[in-house]
Amino acid sequence: MAGRFGDCWLAAAYRGDSWLVALRPLEALYRLAVRRRAAAFAAGRRCVWQAPVPVIVVGNITLGGTGKSPLVAWLARFLVERGWSPGILSRGYGGRSERYPLLLDAETPVAACGDEPRMLADQTGLPVVVDPDRPRGARRLLAAGCDILIGDDGLQHLALGRDLELVVVDGRRGVGNGHCLPAGPLREPLARLEKVDAVVINGEMAFEAPSGAYGMLLEPSAWRRLADGARVPPSPQPFAGPVHAVAGIGHPARFFATLEALGVESIPHAFADHHRFTAADLAFADGRPVVMTAKDAVKCRELAPVDSWVLEVAARPDAAFIDWLQARLVSLSTQ
Repeated sequence: MAGRFGDCWLAAAYRGDSWLVALRPLEALYRLAVRRRAAAFAAGRRCVWQAPVPVIVVGNITLGGTGKSPLVAWLARFLVERGWSPGILSRGYGGRSERYPLLLDAETPVAACGDEPRMLADQTGLPVVVDPDRPRGARRLLAAGCDILIGDDGLQHLALGRDLELVVVDGRRGVGNGHCLPAGPLREPLARLEKVDAVVINGEMAFEAPSGAYGMLLEPSAWRRLADGARVPPSPQPFAGPVHAVAGIGHPARFFATLEALGVESIPHAFADHHRFTAADLAFADGRPVVMTAKDAVKCRELAPVDSWVLEVAARPDAAFIDWLQARLVSLSTQ
């Protein structure tokens, strides 16, 4: 689902609108397909390739933005600090390459790799490979010298074996009405959360979280001027408001709320997730500054007005999650 209808449907799924009840017969078929697919991999009827190095998958159980990508970037840096050589593997949604696997370099265009892989490569400086075939992409990262792999949004890509599964859930929206597609926002039934290694809740919890879930906050870390990359602290603001706030992400309301918390007076402009921006999208007659997310910025470098700023955010998992992860990494390193 994409565009305006997709946005309206997703909002209804998180609110639990009553008209979605009509879609529950289709949900039953979807659940059956998910169950049969998982059973085929578990029984060996479909092949699972296990890498010779640890694989950590960071994914979602719901549609819409949860804060997964900032956790992937944090995890990559965390691993580097502890002596690992990680690589990031992505499907590259929104991009199309003439050849896979695609190992990103500084010149790889967003049109080829997708916005999230481009952002993660820029933020981490680590090898990032895009490939719809996850095992093939993983082998390319191994050839690049990686000794641990991070699967970005790979929870449902069962052809690649994994040693740890981390699921990120938005603290405010939770799991919506608790139903699977198309009657709700779930990619898999809620019982899937009982089988993953850790559930990470992004932000203040407004729903009953699974037992043992860990917390995470997204904290503004800097304003980056899009024209030249200059960085300044998130406060005070390097521009005069009100500004035009542009967000083509899975949950634009979170970005607008973050701006409000920073005291930024903004005029919000929400677009569909992975929106392909044009210059017209960013051309505002009043000439006010434009602010955007890091994910959108990788697509707007050549399009945005001169007075455009990117709000960089960083994931901050709680101490209990860090302790748990460190213990699991020790275990993986001795296998």
